[in-house]
Amino acid sequence: MPHHRKILAVTLSAAACAALAGCGSGSGAAPRAAAKSPTTKSPTAKGPDAKSGVNPAASAPAPGAARAALPLAGRTVVVDPGHNPGNFQHTADINKKVDIGTHPKECDTTGTSTADNYTEAAFTLDVSHRLRDLLKAQGATVVLTHDADRPFGPCIDERARLGNAAKADAVVSVHADGSAAGHRGFHVILPALVQSGAADTSKIVGPSRTLGERIATHFASATGTSPANYIGSGTGLDIRSDLGGLNLSTVPKVFLECGNMRDPKDAALLSNAAWRQKAARGIADGIGTYLKG
Repeated sequence: MPHHRKILAVTLSAAACAALAGCGSGSGAAPRAAAKSPTTKSPTAKGPDAKSGVNPAASAPAPGAARAALPLAGRTVVVDPGHNPGNFQHTADINKKVDIGTHPKECDTTGTSTADNYTEAAFTLDVSHRLRDLLKAQGATVVLTHDADRPFGPCIDERARLGNAAKADAVVSVHADGSAAGHRGFHVILPALVQSGAADTSKIVGPSRTLGERIATHFASATGTSPANYIGSGTGLDIRSDLGGLNLSTVPKVFLECGNMRDPKDAALLSNAAWRQKAARGIADGIGTYLKG
């Protein structure tokens, strides 16, 4: 609560003023009696501090200054949790095809799962929440394409439109792979050059690759895992032209397959909450270095 000081108004009679040395002299000197005024030592005085000469009001941070000092303030990141836990109950809906520019493709899929039935949809939502919190702590505006707050989807074309509508500085679609046992590691999927129908990735291929490279580097460092041993030739990068979420994006976007849910060793990591926090940190660090240039 702000403090208020009371101002004591003192009216001196002409006779009293005459009795005080310097009163009305035009010299500007304060009457000696005024030095005892309780208002001269108010702890809430607005003037410069007597010792430092600094005006507390002038040195106080302006409203919003703390937020402006955060490294990702003013930047917008769209986080796209792959699949939706409700997709399993809406297979007819997610099997309907949508146009991805190059060809029609199913609206969405159920995603994969570990042998212990930890689903990809549950994994991606958990990592996305952790990622959102880390990015917001750095000042970014974060938009989720869904938060398990709808029956199914969104479809892959709508996911792309959500990133476009947000005018995102970066979009990351979080996934986990469903490859064969023995296939281990993560990989980042980058958009290919596609110019077909509603799809035109010509403006985002370059920046998306930079975004993907930064995420791959920091993800490996944060999680201690290696690039996939079964795709990307050890680079951790894969280029695809068959994903609607990439084809229809007009802003820099990548997919991240955090590991292989069908491999027991990778599945053990993906199922571990502490490891998922490391994964979120790696993604956030990659996005941060990309946005900071």
